[in-house]
Amino acid sequence: MSAGVYAVDEKGRLVAVNATALGLLSLSAGDVLGHDAHELLHRNAQGLPAAKKALDVSQGTLSSPFSRAGRSWFQRGDGTLLPVSWFAVPCEPDSSQISELVFFQVIDRHEGNPAQSGLSRRTLSETERLALLADTTAHLISNVDVERSLLRVVELILPRLADWAVIDLISEGDEVSRSLVVQADDGRVTVREDLQGPMPPVPETSSMPLSKALRGAASTLVNREIYDGPPDTGIAVEQRRLFEVTGINTAAIAPIRGPREVLGAMTLGRTGSYHPFARSDLALLEDIARRVGIALENARHYQRQRQVAETMQRYLLPQLPQLSGVEMTVRYLPAPDVSHVGGDWYDAFPLPRGDTALVIGDVVGHDLEAAAGMAQLRNMLRAYTWAQEQPPHRTIECLDQALEHISDVHMATLVLAHLTVDEAGRWELLWASAGHPPPLLIHHDGITRYLEEGSGVLLGAGVSRPRADARTALPPGSTLLFYTDGLVEARGQSLDEGLRRMRQHAASLAHRPLDSFADQLLERARPGTNDDDAALLAIRIPAGESEG
Repeated sequence: MSAGVYAVDEKGRLVAVNATALGLLSLSAGDVLGHDAHELLHRNAQGLPAAKKALDVSQGTLSSPFSRAGRSWFQRGDGTLLPVSWFAVPCEPDSSQISELVFFQVIDRHEGNPAQSGLSRRTLSETERLALLADTTAHLISNVDVERSLLRVVELILPRLADWAVIDLISEGDEVSRSLVVQADDGRVTVREDLQGPMPPVPETSSMPLSKALRGAASTLVNREIYDGPPDTGIAVEQRRLFEVTGINTAAIAPIRGPREVLGAMTLGRTGSYHPFARSDLALLEDIARRVGIALENARHYQRQRQVAETMQRYLLPQLPQLSGVEMTVRYLPAPDVSHVGGDWYDAFPLPRGDTALVIGDVVGHDLEAAAGMAQLRNMLRAYTWAQEQPPHRTIECLDQALEHISDVHMATLVLAHLTVDEAGRWELLWASAGHPPPLLIHHDGITRYLEEGSGVLLGAGVSRPRADARTALPPGSTLLFYTDGLVEARGQSLDEGLRRMRQHAASLAHRPLDSFADQLLERARPGTNDDDAALLAIRIPAGESEG
């Protein structure tokens, strides 16, 4: 590399340095390794040690929340000062102990502001190019929302490299759309939605630059004269219109490639007649477009995986039985992150002697594997509950014993309950829990109680402990709520706080119709920072004469 590079650990000590850096600094590896980089190198204009707070990002230097950049003087081995522009990017901690990489390049302080003079107004130094690529990568990999990431990447590029940026994307159905058109004007970046929208299909034979880029054939530098002749395709018509409306005189166009296919093209345009794009600019654009392609491919894979997981989960969740006089409703809310979809489920089914089995559970694990494990566990539980018709705790014991031998589920939590009614119309609940959050009983008047009895260890824990059932009467008009931890757990919040919040909201909603109760509870009680899926099963006991 033409830039000097060194690496520091968490304490700022030099742990690695490249040959270019040693040459620029007139130092050997032995002179620098193990020393504090700031104390060894950074000086002010008078040659005195520079205060760390003086190393703020310099105006006109590419930077983002992911990196730091600036200008300084480095002291060389012979005591002279070396004016440099530098750029630092953090690294994930690993066995190498590298905390940060610092790139630097010599600048000429007598030329004034390098952003306005020197090579040219639009030419980036080696460190600025590295900064742009690093910040582009950081934004793309840190955000699943690709549209937002693409806009942020364009904001990094404009107006430093161009006056306009255009991103055309090819959908999975081979449809082309002008997804993003952004203008830089007087220091402001504006999205031009009036220039965005559907595009004609990609032509197979067109030799025009954008058509070739959308086929993945080539990157190229062009000027507006190329579109002065008769357009050969609909895409050429749209591109000529873009140049006319925006005033672009010169442009760089590169394909956006994913690991397996071409996903679109990126165009950078300049409106001035001076300083056309250089080959080095095209190489930089190709690097950026390659990173955009990987991010887009990952996003599409993410969406496909999410759709499969959600579809599988929803198909596996059962239809509810019809109970005379009893209302029952369920809700399932998938996780925002596909990697957390799959383990939660509910179930309700009639038993041979007339009772109704109620189940809420959560398989430990995520994604399709958890969804498949959930299906296994649900079917096993249904078979045991129906065939043996034992008390809930005995069914859970049998399921726990079988888990290791005939299923792929390693651990799970659940509540199994029997809902019964006697000849006088009195409803009762018999239940046992395997490490699951306790059901919540909400009286018609808003009094609430968590049913914490009947608790036992989760399934698959490998601990042999006695399990027990619990029994309670269900008052007329009361609501019984089963739920998974996605409704009460969140980062930075204790489980007790989540349970308290849900209890308060449930009490305030006790008078609502059951469907409204479930919808509002899911909206109000679920923490905003929760990244897990959530399921709930709610039962409304018939009201007595006085409540009717």
